[in-house]
Amino acid sequence: MLKFLIEKEFKQIVRNAFLPRMIIMMPVMMMLVLPWAANQEVKDVRLSIVDNDHSVYSERLVNKIISSGYFKLTDVSASNPEAMRSIESGKADIILEIQDEFEKSLVNEGAARVMISANSVNSTEGGLGLSYLSAILADYATELREEQGGQAVVTAVEVPSFGVMSQYKFNPHLDYKVFMVPALMVTLLTMLCGFLPALNIVGEKEAGTIEQINVTPVKKLVFVLAKLIPYWVIGFAVLTVAIGLGALVYGIYPVGNLLTIFLFATIYILVVSGMGLVISNYSDTMQQAMFVMFFFMMILLLMSGLFTPTTSMPEWAKTITVFNPLKYFIQVMRLVYLKGSTFFEMIPQFLALCGFALALNTWAVMSYRKSQ
Repeated sequence: MLKFLIEKEFKQIVRNAFLPRMIIMMPVMMMLVLPWAANQEVKDVRLSIVDNDHSVYSERLVNKIISSGYFKLTDVSASNPEAMRSIESGKADIILEIQDEFEKSLVNEGAARVMISANSVNSTEGGLGLSYLSAILADYATELREEQGGQAVVTAVEVPSFGVMSQYKFNPHLDYKVFMVPALMVTLLTMLCGFLPALNIVGEKEAGTIEQINVTPVKKLVFVLAKLIPYWVIGFAVLTVAIGLGALVYGIYPVGNLLTIFLFATIYILVVSGMGLVISNYSDTMQQAMFVMFFFMMILLLMSGLFTPTTSMPEWAKTITVFNPLKYFIQVMRLVYLKGSTFFEMIPQFLALCGFALALNTWAVMSYRKSQ
């Protein structure tokens, strides 16, 4: 009986005009578009300059900032109030105000002041832009210090200099795509293998075809397995395509064993499919199922560590992430891809996912009502 039910599920998927296209297009679009769009590197920050000195040193500083590639000069103002109006009108993101007698202070006193004002409506752009500008100013101060025998500093206080050698483990070039691509694969599996089983059952409820199964002696466990297995197969196929695209397009290969990824994916697909089945058991219409799934997906994605590390969250949020299965599989994907971790190093994540899979699929079997 299970074989015939699985065959029925695959036939329904193939005959559906929308599902096969979505299963093919979704991984392609997510893997080709999102890694480029979801990038935390800020460039072309719009800069407004207020140069009250008009000296060789101030002009040199402005040229150094513009040539860095991170800033785009969009406004040159005569005063700070005028520059503030450019921020208010959206023409500029950051103001750099060079004080009077900038060059004179550098030559005579070895220190000079500048003032930076950032538009923090977009906190990421404002914060990173401010950090970039501060780093350029520090580099400029170092140049002047070397030229003038270690005296000139573009700051209010003269500080000692240090020689620092940086080494970045597992992502040596700090490429954000290397960080994001493995997590996007998890997001892809979550959306496909979570939404599709939920919408499939609710769609059968609305069409009335599920009644034909309910009047048969098919056990609830067999029915749930027949719904899980097809999306389990689809999940493996989609993950394989995503891994291939990651390698071909971005040159990102897992440092660890590929079989470890598929082992964890086996459990994870059961987790999200089980969650979809639970929601479908309590939903009477497609709209209900979609809204409930979307609600949970938003929470799970935002609190999974996809964009923000869970370790930087408040304590109450960290407690919530313990009950988020996405967090564990995202950790697994990044550990295998970037660090090359083995299965034995990730046993806590494996046990957590197994617990979620057992709980959600047991709930799906128990909550399915054949009398609906």
